[in-house]
Amino acid sequence: MRTVRQGRFHDQCESRLPLRAASFILLQMAEHTASTLNKPDVALEMTLRPSLFSDFTGQPRVKERLEIAVSAAKQRGEALDHILLSGPPGLGKTTIANILAKAMGANVKATSGPTIEKAADLAGLLTNLEEGDVLFIDEIHRLQKTIEEYLYPAMEDFKLDIIIDQGPNARSVRLNLPRFTLIGATTRSGLLTAPLLTRFGMRERLYYYVGEDLQKIVIRSARLLNVEIEESGAHEIARRSRGTPRIVNNLLRRVRDYAQVRHDGRITADVADKALAMLEIDQNGLDEMDKRILEAVITKFGGGPVGVNSLAVAVGEEPDTIEEVYEPYLIMEGYLNRTSQGRVATELSYKKLGLKPATGNQQKFL
Repeated sequence: MRTVRQGRFHDQCESRLPLRAASFILLQMAEHTASTLNKPDVALEMTLRPSLFSDFTGQPRVKERLEIAVSAAKQRGEALDHILLSGPPGLGKTTIANILAKAMGANVKATSGPTIEKAADLAGLLTNLEEGDVLFIDEIHRLQKTIEEYLYPAMEDFKLDIIIDQGPNARSVRLNLPRFTLIGATTRSGLLTAPLLTRFGMRERLYYYVGEDLQKIVIRSARLLNVEIEESGAHEIARRSRGTPRIVNNLLRRVRDYAQVRHDGRITADVADKALAMLEIDQNGLDEMDKRILEAVITKFGGGPVGVNSLAVAVGEEPDTIEEVYEPYLIMEGYLNRTSQGRVATELSYKKLGLKPATGNQQKFL
């Protein structure tokens, strides 16, 4: 295997470096990443993730555009354009990446931005790709800028420039990469640099799911888990899941446990309501941390405005977690407003906590 790979590297090198030196260095860079990425993801196959577009519920416009792109690429016998998937956590970015790879009949190799610490790590990933493979990078906005620059020629020209050795003996080697598809996933597309953003041929944003789609997801997941569930029970779980499939599946597992231990195993609306009440998830899908955030804004900061760092200290949570996990849903449901001065509680949040709305200076920020 090493002999074949060394021969491949030799054909790709445009410099006149000795075969043995160039291939040995490149293999060293690839070794620690390739050994793990080439293993089948058994855990993924055991999850509730759909593996086909026909099984994927929700995001109809995104799904339609991607299905057309896959069909067109297959007809031309080409790899897909590079794709950027953005949106809040848990909406299906990783699932869609795996569906796209399967639809194209390609292998998918997954990693994340923070785990690529050196340019050699990225070189190892790229040089182990085959024709048509999909490279999935989760949290791509957390990729280091110096490493990101190596992606530019790889995405655009399918070439990789690396430096071998140091000082007077330093030499540049250009490798020709197979045509691959890069799928990037991010929860914060605004942090991506313009050069990287413009190199994605397709950019799709995923939005929170409607209750009807979430209910279908609950029923499908219950069938895969061999759980007996009534339509009213599925509706009760779906409407409290914050518009997020990951949350709806997690809640289904917890309600299943409750129904199994405290009842006959069948999930009804009443059983789901009691289980979710035990989990401290209210009728609007707000959990304990949501209420702590609203309470902190109102009682500790006079209704706002308050900065995210101060709010994070007050509730004992990381600022990034508040911004990416809790805040989007609270803003979407009308409990918070985000202004240039900071976060401001709305009248709805006061009613939620049974408090009297603020008056005077704070109201001008609403």
